[in-house]
Amino acid sequence: MFENPDQAARCALLKGVKNIAVVGLSPDPGRPSYSIAVAMQKFGFNIVPVRPGVAEVLGAKAYASLSDVEVPIDLVNVFRSAEFIDGIVDECIALKLKALWIQEGIVNEPAAQRARAAGMTVIMDRCVYRDYRKECV
Repeated sequence: MFENPDQAARCALLKGVKNIAVVGLSPDPGRPSYSIAVAMQKFGFNIVPVRPGVAEVLGAKAYASLSDVEVPIDLVNVFRSAEFIDGIVDECIALKLKALWIQEGIVNEPAAQRARAAGMTVIMDRCVYRDYRKECV
């Protein structure tokens, strides 16, 4: 059964992150992905939108896929339904990315286990903003 890293490990991960690629970042201010990305920007993180069909979100260039991103990705934060996680994990593994955060309410244990087996730090079914604000600031 999948278990998330403990609070200290989650904080250590977040304190070492600069660029967060947000897969599924919506340009709609009413969506959770948007408000969480705004909050993380206010903490000083560089938010890199990954959303096909959108030119920019939050004033930053949006990319169609993780492989298109032009800056080093420290953390992939996912706001997509569980059925899309397998493909995202495949792309993360192919790109040799180090950390994956699957947002609260999204669970795909086989994909999370596969990412972890490939050497990634994986957090699943937790809110990156809530954890950072409550546990790391």
